[in-house]
Amino acid sequence: MTGGLPRYLSVIGLGFGDCGKGLFTDYLCRTSRAHTVVRFNGGAQAGHNVVLPDGRHHTFSQFSSGTFIEGVHTVLASPVVIHPTALLVENDALRSAGVSDAVRRLLIDARCRVITPFHQAAGRLREIVRGDEAHGSCGVGFGEAVKDSLEHPDESLTYGDLAETASALAKLESVRQRLLDEFRSADMPDQRASDEMRILESGSVSRRWLEIAAALLPLSPPAPAARIAERLHLPGSVVFEGAQGMLLDERWGFHPHTTWSSVGADALDRLSREWDLPEPIVHFGAIRSYLTRHGAGPFPTRDDALCALAEAHNGSQGWQGDFRRGHPDALLLRYALRHAGRIEGLLVSHLDVFENGRTLKWCAGYETPSGRVRDLSLCGANSLDQQASLTDLLFSAKPVYDARAISSAEDYLERLTSAAGIAALFGSYGPVASSVSPLSPSFPR
Repeated sequence: MTGGLPRYLSVIGLGFGDCGKGLFTDYLCRTSRAHTVVRFNGGAQAGHNVVLPDGRHHTFSQFSSGTFIEGVHTVLASPVVIHPTALLVENDALRSAGVSDAVRRLLIDARCRVITPFHQAAGRLREIVRGDEAHGSCGVGFGEAVKDSLEHPDESLTYGDLAETASALAKLESVRQRLLDEFRSADMPDQRASDEMRILESGSVSRRWLEIAAALLPLSPPAPAARIAERLHLPGSVVFEGAQGMLLDERWGFHPHTTWSSVGADALDRLSREWDLPEPIVHFGAIRSYLTRHGAGPFPTRDDALCALAEAHNGSQGWQGDFRRGHPDALLLRYALRHAGRIEGLLVSHLDVFENGRTLKWCAGYETPSGRVRDLSLCGANSLDQQASLTDLLFSAKPVYDARAISSAEDYLERLTSAAGIAALFGSYGPVASSVSPLSPSFPR
């Protein structure tokens, strides 16, 4: 135990993302005096916001949300999919925010798969061609890189491969040519698509990109698995920072509006066995007081009236599209907890939403074409077809709200913990670490 907290603890999102994982990672690092934060899923599209008391802010994409804290290291552990050139850009942004040594505190597993400019272009092309049927991609190429590595594993580029220029260049050109052949005959619906297509058509991008990406290698050399494990066995605490949320999970999310990543505690526990940690990881689930969803996909409690709620660091620009807000949903909460694995306490953000007389509604069920639904576990099982059927159900669902509105943080927390069956451990009443308060007198032991 460090600072009253477990030695190893994780922050796992229970919604559609944007639930405060950055804030809580920063807070837990400070409270437990963590020496390392491990990112263990997702890729370069994390989008975790941290705000400091002096007003400095950064949206963490690949570096961990503990990076503002002196001495805290980031580990990007396989299966994280990295974007090397974006890492260099983010390092420059952190330097501008006063962090001069972020990349020197970065360990990248040599096995991490790499997003290339061709994956990014192809992923964007797919979303553009889908039009109104877009899946909600962030546009950075994460899903495309995972898909490509599964279908063509021998040509998948890893971080360790970047040290071998000739073989890395061959893999890059193989990816480019394969994706070019796939899209060559496709209709380009607009100028955005034509711009992405030109990247696939260019014979000079591979070499130029590799020269830039290789600049990361001397700053953060590819780390073998044993080096990662050694770091995690150092005295002191480690925070495992999850990406995305359980409602986007590749297995349990609502297909096809999902990520190519396993989000929950079970996936991290399987990974932790490789490191032979001396203590189990204690998993905390992060959730907002109100739901949000960035981009396409079902959202039964969406309420455009909640757009009045300020979002300083989330907007509707970019590839994902609209940033939507909705009321708390007991069905989605229980569904996320059921499939997240062993969650031992809740981290609740945006409890200040109730200031100035704001109220929320509590969704306790849905009206659907087939009748009243109160438990999503009865509506489907785990296959892509069944998850797609569940997606259709959510698109058709009309929320059934409790008659009594939620008018205070205390009221909300009572309903939340009753529905979840586990305690709320910490809650935030603002964007900085000092706005987080303990909600429970004891922590998991």
